[in-house]
Amino acid sequence: MRCKINSLLAGLLLATPFSGRTADTNSFVSWNAATDAVSMDVHRQQLWPVLEDVAHQTGWHIFVEPDSARVIDVKFQNEPRQEALKKLLGDLSFAFVPKTNEPSQLYVFTSRMENATKPVNATNSVAKAKPNHVANQLMVKLKPGANIDALAKSLGAKVVGRDDKNGIYLLEFPDAAATEAALASLKNNSEVASVDYNYFYNPPAAPRLVSNSNLSPIPLTLDRSKAGDPCNPVIGLIDTRIQSLGNGLDAFVLKTISIAGNVTPNPNTPTHATSMAETILRAISGASGGSSAVTILPVDVYGGNELATTWNVAQGVKAAVDGGATVLNMSLGGTSDSAILDDIIRQAQAQGVVIFAAAGNEPVSTPTYPAAIPGVISVTAFSTPGKLAPYANTGNFSTLALPGQSIVFLGNQSFVVQGTSPATAYASGIAAGTKGINCPPWSQIQAAMQQKFPVPQN
Repeated sequence: MRCKINSLLAGLLLATPFSGRTADTNSFVSWNAATDAVSMDVHRQQLWPVLEDVAHQTGWHIFVEPDSARVIDVKFQNEPRQEALKKLLGDLSFAFVPKTNEPSQLYVFTSRMENATKPVNATNSVAKAKPNHVANQLMVKLKPGANIDALAKSLGAKVVGRDDKNGIYLLEFPDAAATEAALASLKNNSEVASVDYNYFYNPPAAPRLVSNSNLSPIPLTLDRSKAGDPCNPVIGLIDTRIQSLGNGLDAFVLKTISIAGNVTPNPNTPTHATSMAETILRAISGASGGSSAVTILPVDVYGGNELATTWNVAQGVKAAVDGGATVLNMSLGGTSDSAILDDIIRQAQAQGVVIFAAAGNEPVSTPTYPAAIPGVISVTAFSTPGKLAPYANTGNFSTLALPGQSIVFLGNQSFVVQGTSPATAYASGIAAGTKGINCPPWSQIQAAMQQKFPVPQN
């Protein structure tokens, strides 16, 4: 098995070009240069992307002590710079060094100013920050015997999503004030096991058209003689809508489960799910030698929306497991943890489901979810063997690193997709393909992959 994984790594490196970072970011800050006053509206965001936007809006050169972290939740208008930085950075220390003929400098640190050595790159964003959760919605998990309809009525809410089997419900309120009042009430309600916002997940990376590629179509045939064999996993692809893969690969794809409504994708560009499915199948081909009975169960949790939500992802995980998936590929993530999704993940793990999730495409050490949920196999990306990709999350919750780019095809055109998403797809494909050869235990497969695909310490 180790030799097979070694040769597969070499094949993946030949198949994937490497390039620099691309990113989508949003604006959190407004700075008035004339008055040196700052306004901010930040709700539960990680430190790094906020500082990127501060650098862009102000022109300051910002340096951070590695591993400095903070979840920022502030809203204010026209504060003096010093007061604004105090509110922004909380218990982190900082030093602002004004300059006359060059950009001013801001140092953010936990120990000493001299240790603030990691530069923050300014974003190119001019858009207003997007909220990190769905407005006026809360997810609630009730204890056995509680009545959601009575509870919703008492709060003035509508039940817009329900999972009676697991006691999980999605409530919608008339406005933000009612939502916040209900959140406070539900946290102190003895019938409530947990309550969360309905968080957003980051938009998936868009594949980019490439002018040419010498990569051949995926050499893989379906081994129908092993159909139904439990040693050949079903991979639940929790993602966007999938398209036809062509080249005989549709035989590996089961009927799509739609969580967020039906949508017809643009036929000229591969969706994120299509890109991940092709990446998974290329990895399966390498691991299995070109013939496999591993299949993919697509679960669309985005629908026609730019963002997925905690509710849809949780329902997607349940639907994939109920549909027979024993491996989950979650090439998605966000910065907010949800106790309710954590519980759904734990239930899947208790059934023996193996879960791979993307570590995230920001060079921070703070956690991305669901990758940072205990027991989930978090996958980050390398740019070359032994070197972490410049966009990849540097947190110590990651356990594997694989190539951060994949070439995929749609029609007669080739595209490249970059990030920890394809790295995760490679990982789940290798694991499932290896399982299908001679059915080694998952623990043995994971140990071999950790040896061959360690996270670079750079």
